[in-house]
Amino acid sequence: MLPAAVALTWVGYFAVLQWSVVRFRVPIVVVLTLCTLALAWWQWARPTATTMTERSAGLALLLSAVVTVTVPLFTYLPGLARTAAVATFALGSLACAVLLLRPGPRTAALVGGVALATYLVGAVTAIVGDPAPRIDVWVTLQQASDGLARGQNMYAMVWTGSPGIQDAFTYLPWTAVLLAPGRWLAGDVRWALVAWTLVAVAGLLLLGRGDLRDRAATWSAGPVVALLLLAPGTLTQVDQAWTEPLLLAGLVWWAVLVRQDRAWWAVVPLALACASKQHLALLLPVLLVWRPFGWRRTLATGALTGVLLLPWFLAGPSAFVHDTISLLVSFHPIRFANTLYLLALNRLGVTLPFWLTGLVVLATLAAIVVVVHRRQPDLPELLRWLALMLLVANIVNKQAFYNQFWLVAALVAASWATRASTSSGRKAG
Repeated sequence: MLPAAVALTWVGYFAVLQWSVVRFRVPIVVVLTLCTLALAWWQWARPTATTMTERSAGLALLLSAVVTVTVPLFTYLPGLARTAAVATFALGSLACAVLLLRPGPRTAALVGGVALATYLVGAVTAIVGDPAPRIDVWVTLQQASDGLARGQNMYAMVWTGSPGIQDAFTYLPWTAVLLAPGRWLAGDVRWALVAWTLVAVAGLLLLGRGDLRDRAATWSAGPVVALLLLAPGTLTQVDQAWTEPLLLAGLVWWAVLVRQDRAWWAVVPLALACASKQHLALLLPVLLVWRPFGWRRTLATGALTGVLLLPWFLAGPSAFVHDTISLLVSFHPIRFANTLYLLALNRLGVTLPFWLTGLVVLATLAAIVVVVHRRQPDLPELLRWLALMLLVANIVNKQAFYNQFWLVAALVAASWATRASTSSGRKAG
């Protein structure tokens, strides 16, 4: 794909995602479906042309500034705080765009620094300006953190004041464990999410080094960092306490350690991510056939994930299974999820059977496993296969929102940040 086409696809994807919270529209589903097909074609065709340049990133950031201001944005921030946060992200995107459209020797570092400063100012504005967002995600994470401090089992707790789920913790336990310090130290789990976002950014910058020994090249991934931190809808992501930055940190540091030929150490961040949210299990069969990581490390990841989950399972097996599996399978569709499942339900009145959507996901997984096994792609291409797997699972699901689609884009961005590495796709793990 040509760089300009990639930039327009990136902005179009995030424009409809910002618009999608909290509303269902057929055009949103159409755009997300077309983006899924475009990513699938890109992966299959393996185009050799550069897919994102500094100038195309500049174009994307310029358009992102426009989208941030003009497309409907959902946030609980009131008046002045909302205006300040939106203006911060828009002006930061515009500043980065100007720098990238007239590149110089230090452009990448400047853009990365501006993006990081903009994100921090916008995130602080969001958290301080809306100290108690009316969303069950934030309520359950806050109270689960308090429960951890008291030694309580989060799967046996009932949430006070939750506008949604009131008697279940639908995440895997390490989401609460890894975010609890934000509550304990600063009163809000969102501070921990900001910290984990910075951890992910540090990993992206390390992936950007052409030569791992060249510390001067650390900021070469600055434009990619800007694309991700200043993507339309970032304000909503922070405000709503959505947890995908935590997952991204685990996946990016998995990639960093694999790239540095420390693949056994990469088991740790990957297992922590898998012990935080259920759907990352879809990625393990792909990694099992990719030789730089291999089946031994994949099985070790599964084993370590099991060990990390074991205390909560033993504390209440039925409650754990109910909250993390049974409830999610049987949970009613939320009508503003912009997926093909909701398109069939909202426009045709048809409830797609679970076996059908499951079949699509498993067929996609099988196809990706076969292709990765045969091609043994390099790390950037592999990251995009992982992104495609999650994107297909999202687009056919009955529950998929901005945050799940954001993680897909973040993995694509990580593939752009990743330069030629010491670990070849054809090197045996």
